[in-house]
Amino acid sequence: MKTPDIKQNPHPKMRYEITMTIQGAPGPFDSVSGFVQYKVSNGHCVPLTPISGATLPPESRIPISFTRVSDNLYKGVIYTDLMQDDDYYGLGVCHWSVVAASADLKIKTTALSPAIFHDDIVAQKSVATYFVNSDYLDNSSANGEERVVSGNPNRAFYLPASRTDLFSIALAAKEDFQ
Repeated sequence: MKTPDIKQNPHPKMRYEITMTIQGAPGPFDSVSGFVQYKVSNGHCVPLTPISGATLPPESRIPISFTRVSDNLYKGVIYTDLMQDDDYYGLGVCHWSVVAASADLKIKTTALSPAIFHDDIVAQKSVATYFVNSDYLDNSSANGEERVVSGNPNRAFYLPASRTDLFSIALAAKEDFQ
């Protein structure tokens, strides 16, 4: 199956400001970045793969540039209509949808990666993800490869005794259509 030339909408309008708030982290981060993941939401516009017969809807990851507002506050912008709906395979129009907006906060070889998913973005919610302080403090790996920690949005997931050893990274979406 030939990979089509995926296009971006030249005039996106569905703009959301993503605000990231860090609370209680044991120290600063070496870098802060992010990305928004898009995926074709209607698989019938994609041809079947030759051997498995499955459809593999296209995906795209677009960087988010987070601007530091203060020590614990960053802002970035995404567009939910950035990817252009089109008939990429001759099987009907493929419709793109945001899967999630994710942040990557790095300390040496560790990346903390909270995310806010489509439904929470369009509902303009704030989603906190909790991390254990040791996720930050144990920031080296034996083989030098990056270690990604996704945290948990449910504070109750952690044992009561360890809940005082947590910090949070919240991602909040606010509609700002152009």
